[in-house]
Amino acid sequence: MARIAQVAYEDASSEIRAEYNKIVEEHGVVTNMKATLLHSPAALRAVLEWYTLYAKVKPVLGERRTILFCDAISRENACTLCATFMNRAIVKGGEDPRALKLDERDQAVIAFGRQLAADPNRVTDTLFKKLQEFLTPAQIVELTVFGALMIVNNVFNSALQVDLDTSLEAYQIQPEVAFAGSSHYTKGEKI
Repeated sequence: MARIAQVAYEDASSEIRAEYNKIVEEHGVVTNMKATLLHSPAALRAVLEWYTLYAKVKPVLGERRTILFCDAISRENACTLCATFMNRAIVKGGEDPRALKLDERDQAVIAFGRQLAADPNRVTDTLFKKLQEFLTPAQIVELTVFGALMIVNNVFNSALQVDLDTSLEAYQIQPEVAFAGSSHYTKGEKI
């Protein structure tokens, strides 16, 4: 059960209704997370910067690898809502999340995402060099900040126990399996 009630459009101030309408215009739907963030337009705007960086990272990594990066972070952080959202994206992309075929770049991006979430102080030189093989310094900066914003999403959703959106129910991950080391990313994998 969510710790903070979602903002209902009909009960919102004109300022919040304007933000609500903007979300619908730009994203098509107000998710449970966004409806909770609507309590603070400043917090909402900060979190929505995720989309700005998604638009920068996706053309570089491709949609699939970008989703795998976010999924790795969300699973490492044990965020049920975000991991379920990414699970849906993987399935809709035509893959079985339990049987992913990963190349070296996929593995490097996934390992980087997991390490950002687990302990960014321990990103190894070896892993960083693998990223440098196919990413420019600007792209690594954008990927790192994008990953940090994914972590913000994880923290927000988990700490406030934001309810899973109805549209995600069919893709819901099972936390006791997904976060117990038996997911499609091997725990402790180092590059």
